[in-house]
Amino acid sequence: MTDPLPFWRAKTLDAMTRAEWESLCDGCGRCCLHKLRDEETERVHFTEVACRLLDLESCRCKDYANRKRRVPDCVKLTPARVAAADWLPPTCAYRLVAEGRDLPWWHPLVSGRAETVHEAGVSVRGRAVAERAAGDFEDHVVSWPGRWPAGARTQTSMTKRRKSG
Repeated sequence: MTDPLPFWRAKTLDAMTRAEWESLCDGCGRCCLHKLRDEETERVHFTEVACRLLDLESCRCKDYANRKRRVPDCVKLTPARVAAADWLPPTCAYRLVAEGRDLPWWHPLVSGRAETVHEAGVSVRGRAVAERAAGDFEDHVVSWPGRWPAGARTQTSMTKRRKSG
């Protein structure tokens, strides 16, 4: 008897229940960083400036239920928005599933632990700047939110660390 496929491999984003959809968020906080779009080229530039509702330690929204009321330009992801969003980080589970890819080893649904997203260096913990302290966002343009962290692609580094520790 074979193990059934996990829901993110068996279902499209459209077919997921609300609970399944919400559990896809790995809690990295990258999508909660402000982005700047070049008016001439339409290119997206990531910043290290976090939305004022992002808890910089947990990398979760401080008021998720009321985020749209408190931050009107907050984007509520839907399957259609995921397909159209050119600003989602490459590590985003919604993006990965939409592209037909599997979740990485550090995703809490795979690892069984919320901390692995931080241990793998995927989250904004220790890297983001609070919105109110940032000043000019253009002074905070960075490239890392648009890239995979070095140790996040494979489990090798974490496996070795756990075995030796």
